[in-house]
Amino acid sequence: MSFAAVDDAPVRRFHRKLTAACSGGPLLDGYLLAIIGIALPGITGHMRLDTGVEATIGVASLIGMFFGGLICGPLTDRIGRKPMYTLDLLVLVVASALSVVASEAWQLIALRFIIGAAIAADYPIATALLSEWLPRKRRAGMFSAVIIIWYIGASLAYLVGYLINESMGSDGWRWMLGSGAILALIVFLLRIGTPESPRWLVGAGRVEEARRVIENSLHVRVTTEELTGNLPRTVEARGNIADLFRGVYLRRMLFIIIFFTCAIIPLFALLTFGPQLLGSLGMGAGNLTNLGTAVINLVFALGCLPAMKLLETIGRRKTIIWSFGLMVLPLIALGLWTDAPGPLIVAFFCLYALFSGGPSILEWAYPNELFPTRIRAAAVGVAVALTRFGAAVGTFLVPVSLVTLGTSATMFIGAGITFVGLLACLAWAEETRSRSLEETGAIQLVPSPPSTASKVDSQI
Repeated sequence: MSFAAVDDAPVRRFHRKLTAACSGGPLLDGYLLAIIGIALPGITGHMRLDTGVEATIGVASLIGMFFGGLICGPLTDRIGRKPMYTLDLLVLVVASALSVVASEAWQLIALRFIIGAAIAADYPIATALLSEWLPRKRRAGMFSAVIIIWYIGASLAYLVGYLINESMGSDGWRWMLGSGAILALIVFLLRIGTPESPRWLVGAGRVEEARRVIENSLHVRVTTEELTGNLPRTVEARGNIADLFRGVYLRRMLFIIIFFTCAIIPLFALLTFGPQLLGSLGMGAGNLTNLGTAVINLVFALGCLPAMKLLETIGRRKTIIWSFGLMVLPLIALGLWTDAPGPLIVAFFCLYALFSGGPSILEWAYPNELFPTRIRAAAVGVAVALTRFGAAVGTFLVPVSLVTLGTSATMFIGAGITFVGLLACLAWAEETRSRSLEETGAIQLVPSPPSTASKVDSQI
């Protein structure tokens, strides 16, 4: 079996449009998860919430992501990438619009939960579809667009929040939450007409349809024999979560969950409580902290640019190990020097953001590369579910830690979590550079990158 027509294709307009459409999910993820951090002070003042309820609203979307990823990832492997590719966006439009008229805390908690579930549903759909269409040598580079858009979405949320606060004050929180509906509608329109994944179609026994999809999208001729080889085609069980926790896939799943969680706990804490963290470090209070957080998130996006090049030159393993090692240092500095001058505090956060580019891209590239087509979306969904659960717990504890343990201890805890991620990478990070998905998803990676079309992966 060979997908050489897909793996070795030049980057076309189709790839760019697909990347833009698939990046819409991360854009909404970054925007919708960050906007709640800016809206929370206004919500708290309007509804007179205590700290526990405030934190629950802040993490409700992360809890929703746990269930959305756990359910929708395996479902995407079973019914295909395309059917739910736009449905989840309609859910985001409706839930964001309803947030404008919410009058009780429980309503916001419920809506944020639904938003989180829809966001988590989109990740296995969009990232699996994108990875299965991208040329192998450009996969990491084009995947970087996905995570860069995520940070741009978060930065946009803080900028929008800043502008609304300036014009309407804290009463503008409703419009902050409702603004996500406009973005979701734009992404929905962009995705109309996207084709199904040819790899999924072949695995489902729909080989002739896969051949037509490749020819129509990439304008190259392929034969049925090229897509199937001489092997008899059988439709295998797909989306089985149990397969993720057997043999070598168990080790890969543990690796992804550990490094993913260790990377996003500090990140989500900064997104949700960024203004409070900067305020606790002497950066003042009020609307200006939203601008400071927006700047830091833009640096997160910039950090992906050098990482994009490194992932394709020195490889995935070296990049992620060095990244985690460097990410520890700014957090230690913040823990040791909590009364540093304001510009230096922002500089430390920016250094952390700059160093995090490699893990940020591989959070989505690794789950798609290390598992075969039949359980690829399930792997992404479970990774999103379990890591967001850990992030929810960590984020919930941030305001508690700031009050009870202090800023210094909170920064040291963040450094410790990041160091655990470094240890996981040293032990388990694999090299997948320049390999086809059939090779990277196999039980055992071949010793060197291929020069010819790969052999069939028996797990497809």
